[in-house]
Amino acid sequence: MLITFTYVPVGNMIWYSFHSWDGLRPAMEPVGVDNYVRVFTDERYWRVFLVSLYYFAASFVQIGIALYFAVVLSFSTRFRNFFKGILFFPYLLNGVAVGFVFLYFFQPGGTLDTILGGHTPLWLGDPQVANFSLAGTSVWRFTGLTFVLFLGAIQSIPGEIYEAAEIDGANRWHQFRHIIAPGIRRIISLSFILAISGSLSAFEIPFIMTGGANGTTTFVVQAYQTAFQFRKIGLASAMAVVLLAIVLLVTWIQRRLVPDEEVTLS
Repeated sequence: MLITFTYVPVGNMIWYSFHSWDGLRPAMEPVGVDNYVRVFTDERYWRVFLVSLYYFAASFVQIGIALYFAVVLSFSTRFRNFFKGILFFPYLLNGVAVGFVFLYFFQPGGTLDTILGGHTPLWLGDPQVANFSLAGTSVWRFTGLTFVLFLGAIQSIPGEIYEAAEIDGANRWHQFRHIIAPGIRRIISLSFILAISGSLSAFEIPFIMTGGANGTTTFVVQAYQTAFQFRKIGLASAMAVVLLAIVLLVTWIQRRLVPDEEVTLS
């Protein structure tokens, strides 16, 4: 299944990227590296990476919120199972459903405008605000996944270590700094990898809520439109290969800067 649904499609995508093809004709015209040259030289195809910066910045907010609640709910807290469910529930929702829910939430005169009252901006219509609204929606949806990763890592730390720390007079901050943070270092590293790849590949939320309008087009939305609206399968495949290469490169750099070492809590 891995070969059929991953490696073969990726191989076909790389093959398509060296051709000009509309996806309908049986014959493809070889163009060499022209598609890649266009991706890197045409401003329309590389400036959309700037939109990813909104999602990248939002992912740090997401990691911070998830880590905070994971630490708090890992200790004895009233109704902690209830709050765990609340935090994880948004991730269980379909991305399309989340997009439609927040589409009505941000619409003029909608829920958010009613709560705030007075003069409010066009949350999805103003190019200066739209990407912040979409990035905030992304934080709401994916915080649950990061929260579960952190919570599982924290709960895997033996309880005897916390007991010994309390005997030595360590408060919650000391326990977080010297026990929890070193113990979940691998998961924190994984979260940064997911944050980078997720910010570069944002698609569902901007596609459903704005369709890429008002300066919200991400790289994946641009690739989708290139393939299925403008019928340039070869160029879209080249964009996908470039995105894959960037994610792999950034991941490799991150792994070199933060090597995956054995964690000790001595």
